[in-house]
Amino acid sequence: MEPIYSRGDCSRQLTRRQQGEQMEKLACHYLCQAGLRWIASNVSYRHGELDLIMLDEQTYVFVEVRYRKNCAYGDAAASITWRKQQKIKTAAAYWLANQDKCLSTANCRFDVVAVTGSRVNWIKNAFY
Repeated sequence: MEPIYSRGDCSRQLTRRQQGEQMEKLACHYLCQAGLRWIASNVSYRHGELDLIMLDEQTYVFVEVRYRKNCAYGDAAASITWRKQQKIKTAAAYWLANQDKCLSTANCRFDVVAVTGSRVNWIKNAFY
């Protein structure tokens, strides 16, 4: 049987959810400073979630926010798989349908804000 090690005082450590919320706020602030306008955060549907929905002039921007403490296993952007992209696209299609728009005709794009350590990398039009 392996010993159980105490984690010590964990009161100052953020949970994964809190870390995610903090990174989404950082990304939102970063994008607003770049001129985008915030529309919504954490929009969830059965088949996917949208971290941020922003407006860049007349273009809806669906933003996936990723965070990695360091690049030991690749940077944050590398963690977005094809399957994750499909889930984001599906959620975007649901959101657009609620706005009486269609994914195939709406003026939109999919961006990624990847935070690796303290480095922020905004990838415009990361996938379609």
